Amino acid sequence: MKTLAIDIGGTKFTVAGFDGERMTRRESRATDRAGGREKLMESLTPLLREWHAAERFDRCGIGFGGPVYWPSQKVALSTHVGGWSEFDLPGHIRELLDGAPVVMDNDANAGALGEYRHGAGKGCSPLFYMTVSTGIGGGVLIDGQVLRGRDSWAGEIGHLNVLPDGPDCLCGSNGCLERMCCGLWLERDYGAPASELLRNPEFVRGYVVPMARGLKACIMLLNPERIVIGGGISKAGDALFGPLREELARQMPPWSQARVDVQPALLGDDSVLYGALSLCLQS
Repeated sequence: MKTLAIDIGGTKFTVAGFDGERMTRRESRATDRAGGREKLMESLTPLLREWHAAERFDRCGIGFGGPVYWPSQKVALSTHVGGWSEFDLPGHIRELLDGAPVVMDNDANAGALGEYRHGAGKGCSPLFYMTVSTGIGGGVLIDGQVLRGRDSWAGEIGHLNVLPDGPDCLCGSNGCLERMCCGLWLERDYGAPASELLRNPEFVRGYVVPMARGLKACIMLLNPERIVIGGGISKAGDALFGPLREELARQMPPWSQARVDVQPALLGDDSVLYGALSLCLQS
């Protein structure tokens, strides 16, 4: 069976084709954040038509970079790109694929599924997956099933307040984990891309403090078997994960016996794509 997988993020989108569980093709394109949904769809729509004409996909899975109403399968919003609220993205893509079934979840939930089935979180329960890129999102899996919450809003770790009276966040609050640690704000605050900033050990020592506060809250609430961190910032490797593990161990209360197991995503940029495939398999 052929599956089309789509990962829509804040600065790019990626599509992949799968034959069974084997990825057969992949393409990524930059997005125009200022152009909003319309500009992205102008690029995505003809690409999907071209791919479907060649491949004839049987189904499609989507990981979207923002909250998704799971029961109605509509985008709730994107805090980084305008024009997405209440948009029926699966319905639009279903038409392009001649009625093939389409399922969508937010990208963090999809990334969690991808890493659980194929990556660094294989078989772990509970598993917490955090994506750190343009923004920050989280996904929780228990026995391989996504914990979405009563209203589809579970896992939004990016908007935990980790710095009292910190700078204003796009969500309307302040001092949020996303505001302190995501790629969008790092570049705005420091005038350099995250990939460059994270090569500076002195910068990293300060950067991991708010990130560890967010992960500590996750550990105290969920006691996950493993935390997997994906997204562009996770590519910093040991330069980030070594100091992060040390800071997290320092912040954890000495009486807690909860495990502290934090690993980079094994699938790299493909976590969400494999997760989109997994959404189809579960559906």
